[in-house]
Amino acid sequence: MHKIKYAFLWLSLICVIIFVLQSLIVGFTELFVLNLDALYGFQIWRFLTAIFLHGSIVHLFYNLFALLFFGFILERKIGSRNFLFIFFISGIIGNIVAINFYSSSLGASGAIYGILGCLAIINPMMMVFAFGILMPMFIAAIIWIVGDILGVFGLFNGNTGYIAHLGGVIVGIIAGILLRSLYFKRKIREDRVIIDERSIGEWEDRFLK
Repeated sequence: MHKIKYAFLWLSLICVIIFVLQSLIVGFTELFVLNLDALYGFQIWRFLTAIFLHGSIVHLFYNLFALLFFGFILERKIGSRNFLFIFFISGIIGNIVAINFYSSSLGASGAIYGILGCLAIINPMMMVFAFGILMPMFIAAIIWIVGDILGVFGLFNGNTGYIAHLGGVIVGIIAGILLRSLYFKRKIREDRVIIDERSIGEWEDRFLK
């Protein structure tokens, strides 16, 4: 089986290709956007396909920037398979949450927030440029989360899926905690020195006679 590489780039390319198709083919977006047909029409593929749709070039640009920058860093730290798992699970669960609050939604933001949440746990002190200043990753994540919570309560205008963001970031945080725990357990095993009884006996014969 071939090893997956540069998953963040492949995902970004898919988003660009899908946006081109959205722009060229009339009705393309409606076939794959997340709406109530996902529930009442049993069109469950919409929970997945909506991740790769975008509402505008600006929407696409912001998500691509986050995916390319933060995705690259996270994939290097946890591996491509773990990265893909977090991306898709965060996006799908974010959409499952969103369908209960919005009549329709689209975009990779839920999946990207999963990446942000995981990275904030895996590497909390990594310095990132956010909101015009340099700050630790965990501080930036807290600000993003607080901003989405305020958005849920209507403090910001626009069609942003704040609830989908929160669903995705919670998944990412949980995944980050699990991965961090596994990393430390593996690190302890790798650092542990194991000395068998034969070696101890040989050392005693040589130095303690």
